[in-house]
Amino acid sequence: MTAADWYDDFATRQAHGVSPAYERLARAVARDETLLALLGTVPPPKRQPNLLFAVVRLLGGPVHSPSDFAAFVHANWPAVAAHLTTRATQTNEANRCALLLPVLASLPQPLALLEVGCSAGLNLYPDRYSYAYGTHRVGSTGPLLTCTATGAPLPTALPTVAWRAGIDLNPLDITAPADLAWLDALIWPEHAHRRTRLREAAAIAAADPPHLVRGDLVDALPALAASAPRDATLVVFHTSVLYQVPDEHRRRFTAQVGVLPGHWIAVEDPEVLTYPDLPPPPADVMHKNVLALDGKPLAWTRGHGEGLSWFAS
Repeated sequence: MTAADWYDDFATRQAHGVSPAYERLARAVARDETLLALLGTVPPPKRQPNLLFAVVRLLGGPVHSPSDFAAFVHANWPAVAAHLTTRATQTNEANRCALLLPVLASLPQPLALLEVGCSAGLNLYPDRYSYAYGTHRVGSTGPLLTCTATGAPLPTALPTVAWRAGIDLNPLDITAPADLAWLDALIWPEHAHRRTRLREAAAIAAADPPHLVRGDLVDALPALAASAPRDATLVVFHTSVLYQVPDEHRRRFTAQVGVLPGHWIAVEDPEVLTYPDLPPPPADVMHKNVLALDGKPLAWTRGHGEGLSWFAS
């Protein structure tokens, strides 16, 4: 896939109907030969639309006008390129816990949560948030996570978490203003509700920081999993992470996590983590991930946790 194709795909499958500003920018970049040439000077994984847009936001650049955006990138390319090469899309969307909750609540309690690609670890606190699946409510404290659920076995209680830890190549410190600013920059421009939720979730994590390990998902996983308490159910999980992992390394990870004791929850694009005989996704939303437990697909999901459509028996 060329960079132009990537930006067109982002506009169609992710930004359309979700972020008008990013849809306009992505389509403009896909047709701007000078911007595409600049992107061609950084490694292919660093040409990702959401990464470029977040870097420009972090640097104080405009994202609502494609022409102003292009002018800013040209004028500030050395700084933009430096951030592209050193940063990653570490979107730490707490609302994705609403996708995990139906599965987490169904497992033997208490849980030992281990998140791969944890960013700042905000998804390690599903027991500290409250949830609204339409009129169905669970929990009464912390930020309210909202999710439209079709056919899902909705939980009636929050999970009990005895231990929480995470792995990331560059774990973020939620108490560090610079790291919080990067998480804010990754939120799409129209999504003020997500910025409010980020700060509410950040306050919870800052008050009881998780154990985050800097390391590779394959190399660091066995030792960290082995340190989980034996009287808790180990749950290794990740959401929208594996697209950043090279194919062979991804295969090593899935083989490894599949033989660990406990359970494995994945929320990933089915083009990245494939499953045979998936039913077609709902027609009303363009971009979908698949929620799976121990390699068995359960539901189609929205990218930021806004909805899930259950299809497993």
